[in-house]
Amino acid sequence: MDAYQLHLAMAALFGASFVAVSAYYMHRKTLNQLLQLAKAIEDNRNGEIDPSDESEDAGALLRKYISRRKSKGRHGQYRRTSASSPDVTKISGTGGGDGWDEGEGKKKNSSLHVDAIAAGLPRLHTLPEGKSGNVSSTRTGRLIRPTSPKSPVASASAFESVEESDDEDNVTDNSKLDSTYLDTNGNLETAPDLLNANDEAMAVTSSSMIRSHSMSGDLHGVQPDPVAADILRKEPEQETFVRMSISPAEIPSPDEAEVYRTIQDCLEMRKSYVFREAIAPWDKEIITDPSTPKPIQNPFDYTSEGKSSHLFQMEDGVVHVFADKDAKEAKERLFPVANATTFFTDLHHILKIIAAGNIRTLCHHRLVLLEQKFNLHLMLNAEREFLAQKTAPHRDFYNVRKVDTHVHHSACMNQKHLLRFIKSKLRKEPNEVVIFRDGTYLTLKEVFESLDLTGYDLNVDLLDVHADKSTFHRFDKFNLKYNPCGQSRLREIFLKQDNHIQGRFLAELTKQVFADLSASKYQMAEYRLSIYGRKMSEWDQLAKWIVINDLYSENVVWLIQIPRLYDVYKGMGIVTSFQNMLDNIFLPLFEVTVDPDSHPQLHLFLKQVVGLDLVDDESKPERRPTKHMPTPAEWTNQFNPAFSYYAYYCYANLYTLNKLRESKGMTVIKFRPHSGEAGDIDHLAATFLTAHNIAHGINLRKSPVLQYLYYLAQIGLAMSPLSNNSLFLDYHRNPFPIFFLRGLNVSLSTDDPLQIHLTKEPLVEEYSIAASVWKLSSCDLCEIARNSVLQSGFSHAFKSHWIGKEYFKRGPDGNDIRQTNVPHIRIEFRDTIWREEIQQPLICKYGHRLAGTRLVA
Repeated sequence: MDAYQLHLAMAALFGASFVAVSAYYMHRKTLNQLLQLAKAIEDNRNGEIDPSDESEDAGALLRKYISRRKSKGRHGQYRRTSASSPDVTKISGTGGGDGWDEGEGKKKNSSLHVDAIAAGLPRLHTLPEGKSGNVSSTRTGRLIRPTSPKSPVASASAFESVEESDDEDNVTDNSKLDSTYLDTNGNLETAPDLLNANDEAMAVTSSSMIRSHSMSGDLHGVQPDPVAADILRKEPEQETFVRMSISPAEIPSPDEAEVYRTIQDCLEMRKSYVFREAIAPWDKEIITDPSTPKPIQNPFDYTSEGKSSHLFQMEDGVVHVFADKDAKEAKERLFPVANATTFFTDLHHILKIIAAGNIRTLCHHRLVLLEQKFNLHLMLNAEREFLAQKTAPHRDFYNVRKVDTHVHHSACMNQKHLLRFIKSKLRKEPNEVVIFRDGTYLTLKEVFESLDLTGYDLNVDLLDVHADKSTFHRFDKFNLKYNPCGQSRLREIFLKQDNHIQGRFLAELTKQVFADLSASKYQMAEYRLSIYGRKMSEWDQLAKWIVINDLYSENVVWLIQIPRLYDVYKGMGIVTSFQNMLDNIFLPLFEVTVDPDSHPQLHLFLKQVVGLDLVDDESKPERRPTKHMPTPAEWTNQFNPAFSYYAYYCYANLYTLNKLRESKGMTVIKFRPHSGEAGDIDHLAATFLTAHNIAHGINLRKSPVLQYLYYLAQIGLAMSPLSNNSLFLDYHRNPFPIFFLRGLNVSLSTDDPLQIHLTKEPLVEEYSIAASVWKLSSCDLCEIARNSVLQSGFSHAFKSHWIGKEYFKRGPDGNDIRQTNVPHIRIEFRDTIWREEIQQPLICKYGHRLAGTRLVA
């Protein structure tokens, strides 16, 4: 390095050092002046400086104070604890010495009024009055640590994680531990009752710490919201958020008013059809302690209940119930239901409405407005929602309850699980006789030898049960994926319950799935079992399989799915008319309801059945039903009836059955069919009138009127985007995120984990992919999970335990963030917007507004 470069480097070093030293002394001088000014003003308040001279400005007060401080320094009473930091301890009364001003006789350790500090500086934290604050090189005191919301025991952090346990839902309410208070300036001071016998400060609760920080002037870090403190204290909170209002109020034009009246007519038409319990579950059973419901020790113990005097008779495809023999002779029906002609007339009226141009325009406008309102809500309140979630004790997405509202039992396991099970059976039970085929009984080993396979040869690829590109728009190929290795005999052995081994392998596989659900604890499922309608004994066979194999889990309820395969059975000669199918499906249900002793196992099984489903390929072309359709007994042709034809006769018989079961104090079975996965829009119109919830519903994107009606009625949609991606609709085109933004009652479900999913937790896989692709927040996921519980058929006791004992109420009154992890902000927004939308049809038709807080199914 030459001399010039050396000189240049030395000059730069000297310049930098000079600037640093100058900045240091300027910073020190500024802080000292500000603190001296604060002390001067404080002394002015205490009478040390004459307050009567109002002409003196802060500079004069400062000069007087400086001169007085210099005089004190000459007496040896003024000293600094640090050469570079302001004497905070001296000003706050925590310095050395006896704490008394000899000249004035006044106590110097009184609290500093922080509102006199210049704007923009952080508030000073001072010790409580009367406490010693001697500063030394050794820290002798202990830190006051905030307690976690789980327990009053002091912990290192207010947000310290709590380990998972079986008792986490019964958290003790520690709101009474909040024993600190704030003075008018927002300083945290220790209340007298927080001092123990040795005058040592006791631990304070985290909620108080958060509340004090949120009101302080601390400029460092994120400011906690008082809403968060309210939640953490577990007291009834009123979260504040930015609300939207349209001013002036919307006044519909005469044409729009007519449209609104038509929409109200449609909603009332649905109300006249859908089955409603006379006494709601929350009115039958009042939950005062929403702790974990006690498990049923012996769910399959049968107690005779006796036969009632009811009589029933199938007429024109619908079962009619009579109180007794005399009522039957007088044709006095107990539970009348709309006949087929009325239903199809109303269906055509709905179809006419959804095709009207002016109605489509208004509904599309309202849907877009709903979407934009939610986007605006997120822009204004997303941070508040996230803060509320962070401060909710214990809960997060992983430990809120999630129900798989749409999954088929034969495909409830993943492909790796099925592969391991098959290999284990080949290794442990190779000589078990499992099938009778071509006049010969075959063992499991012989079956695989006939396929030229060994256990070592098997792998996931050879199993070939996973959906791929070849199944898109090919429902027939998708159904073939239920056959392991492409062999129907393997499906019969491992995935059927009515086979040579009475479904033992499937029962063992089901118990393993139950064990996985129990281990996950927070995941539940509604599995669908098939009743085909080929013979009446199907119900007893299925019930026997459930009871004998003890297939019961607190995490599982059952639905019955009816494949729409009349044309197949007719071609095979199994049935002669559609009436035969209806007899085989519904007559055993009425028999066991009237006389449980006639089918005891079926009676026990029906206690766990919560719904009836219709399944099959909706993309098949069909003729739209007319107002005057043939009766089921007259339907003897080869063609399969339309979806709406199936829907009406299943609905009508189920409506009568539920009324009968309700009158006897039995559980009811709700109508929850597949609808809108593909095919005509007629399917969604039929289920709008008859169904409680539906599976899929992606075709609602094609009809703004039906979509708006489903929104207003809050009909549940159990959507399966990954399943749709394999069959009918690419993932990025799925309407799920749009439906969610607009406020439709949507949940996520798996449909067929065997064909679709790759992991051990298919429901979490469904949520995770949706969150990644559509950028769903934690609040969004928890809201969807809460929807799934509301849509499910689990009992009132379980729902009260999972999402709050007042879950059945609308709005924030029905939400418990400690159970759902959904902020009241989100629930209140959804409820407010829904009420604004539902008001217009009511006002336009009746001139009054909505009343009541109960949920609308």
